[in-house]
This record gives sequence, C-alpha cells and structure tokens, in this order.
Amino acid sequence: MVFQKLDKLVIKAFLGPFAATFFITLLVLVMQFFWLYIDDFVGKGLGPLVIAEFILYQSAVLVPLALPLSVLLSSLMTFGNLGESFELVAIKSAGISLLRFMRPLFWVTALISIIAFIFSNYVIPVANLKSRTLLADIIYAKPA
Repeated sequence: MVFQKLDKLVIKAFLGPFAATFFITLLVLVMQFFWLYIDDFVGKGLGPLVIAEFILYQSAVLVPLALPLSVLLSSLMTFGNLGESFELVAIKSAGISLLRFMRPLFWVTALISIIAFIFSNYVIPVANLKSRTLLADIIYAKPA
C-alpha cells in the first residue's frame, strides 16, 4: 500500500518537469533549425499557416532529439526536488532501496521509448518528406 503511493508520488513528480522540458527542448531545437533557413523565408510573402505547417512538420522530425534530453533533465529535476524537500531521506530511512524508488521511472521511460519507437516508424518519415518538400517549395518560390 505504501509502495503504490510512493509510485504515484514519483510519477507525478516526474511528469510535470518532463512535459515542460520536452516542449522547451523541442522549441529550442525548432528555433535552431529555423535560424538556418530564415533568409529563405524572409521576403517570400508566406502566410502564417504555411510557416505553422512547416514548424509542425519540423517539430515532428526533431522529437527524437528532444525526447532523450527531456527525460534526462526531468529525471534530474525530479530527484533533485525530492532530495531538496528531504523526501529521499525519509524514503531511505524507511528502508526502501534506491532501485525500488526508481522503479516507476524505469517503467515510465520504457513506455516513453515504446511510444517513441512507434512514432519514429510511422510519423517521422511522413513528416520528414512533407517538411523537405515544403522547404523546397519555399526556397524556390519567387520573392513577393
């Protein structure tokens, strides 16, 4: 009974920082890619929907780069926050091993890796093709 509450505590402490760090790292990677082609976008008279579509496709392509970074950062933030509030000390003094305490994160990251594998097989090739096609159309478009 205590272990189920402990698992929920660890997972809840992990999911918030994971979502935040995932979207922040994805935003940084998209902006890094966007700076490479900013001179091709300027002066073409592109609508906001075309730019949003390109960012959507490019963000789907950059998910495999953002995912490991966000898992690493959020796990460090989770255990740092739990250690800062002395919850790790309380858990260790209760006789619960560190591996038992980390077990819910192992399961969550295994689930994330399975979802990432399926995403890499089905979504990324289509998004990469559409992103490159749209980029080529934008580059070869006449200035407005």
